[in-house]
Amino acid sequence: MYAVLIGTGATIVMDLWGILSKLLFGIPALNFAMVGRWIGHFPRGRFAHDAIAKASPVRGERVIGWSAHYAIGIVFAGLLLTTWGIDWARNPTLLPALIVGVLTVAAPFFIMQPGMGAGVAASKTPRPNVARLRSLLTHTVFGFGLYVSALLLAKTGVI
Repeated sequence: MYAVLIGTGATIVMDLWGILSKLLFGIPALNFAMVGRWIGHFPRGRFAHDAIAKASPVRGERVIGWSAHYAIGIVFAGLLLTTWGIDWARNPTLLPALIVGVLTVAAPFFIMQPGMGAGVAASKTPRPNVARLRSLLTHTVFGFGLYVSALLLAKTGVI
């Protein structure tokens, strides 16, 4: 249950960062419908695409993508709790959360981006280093969100 609460909270922080980045810097947020499209092709045996936007749409892809986004956040929170234990959640510190946040960037770099046609670590995008920096920053914000979520839950007595 704690992983669900912490992971959901951290993912919300990450999403708020995405909104703020769009408002302040004009950086478009990830289109989670494309994540859903990618996942929606799995049952058909298709795990990699040249360009996910050109792949055939999948029914419910937006819901699939957003659901996966939050489920992945919960899994990563579970990883944090498995590694540092429930005592970390009762007395959260920033460093373990940031470590997990930064390490989670491996998922888009080595699984999602290649599978969706962007190459390993966005190597096939027009500005790979910019894409990499954005991913790293977003996942660092996720790590901060893990800390803030656990802190709020600990301070309110939920954990």
